[in-house]
Amino acid sequence: MRVNRILLSSALIVVALVIQVSVLARLHLPGAVPDLLLLTVLALAMVYGHVGGALVGFGAGLLADLAPPADHAAGRYALVLCVVGYLAGLVKPENGRLKSATAPMLVVVGAAIGSTLLYAGVGALVGDTAARHVGLTGLLFSATVYDLLLAPFVVPGVMALARRADNDPLAESSSAASKAADISNGWLSSGTGLRVGGQRGGIKMRAVRARASRAGRIKGVKRL
Repeated sequence: MRVNRILLSSALIVVALVIQVSVLARLHLPGAVPDLLLLTVLALAMVYGHVGGALVGFGAGLLADLAPPADHAAGRYALVLCVVGYLAGLVKPENGRLKSATAPMLVVVGAAIGSTLLYAGVGALVGDTAARHVGLTGLLFSATVYDLLLAPFVVPGVMALARRADNDPLAESSSAASKAADISNGWLSSGTGLRVGGQRGGIKMRAVRARASRAGRIKGVKRL
């Protein structure tokens, strides 16, 4: 990944995790907690692609696993967000821009349901049965509703920041300067060279004509 992508992704992930732990988790909403970290990973994955989405998801999930007050096995959420980030990155079009908001909203719905099921499945494998006591159906419904309500305020802004970070103004200015230099060199070599060559050719022709006229005059004098 590029340096600007790493810096932007790290900053957004840290901010999202802090807001989720310090604000959203303390709202005590029924069912699941609004997953701001998941929405941030989805937005970055739909701009960076499946490879970048997997890397961002793994880093974000690992940070969430280690950040307090995490009460689950380390690496559990990292696996979930890595898979979700990879799958969300597959939605990225070739030109890098989505034509409508339908695809991102469908990605949010699929990610909310898929991440909840995958998280519960991995928890069942390691012996965590908390999802059974809370109710998996209620978690799926509340997670989908909360993420859908929060997505319009998060996903477009994060995607816009990611696209803007990919456009390096220094690289564009340097490339534009090099193109201008190439154009100016080509103009000088073609236009000025022809002009100088034409001037040289004109001077030579004038010199030859002057010599010929002088020779004709001298011959004419001798004939006389």
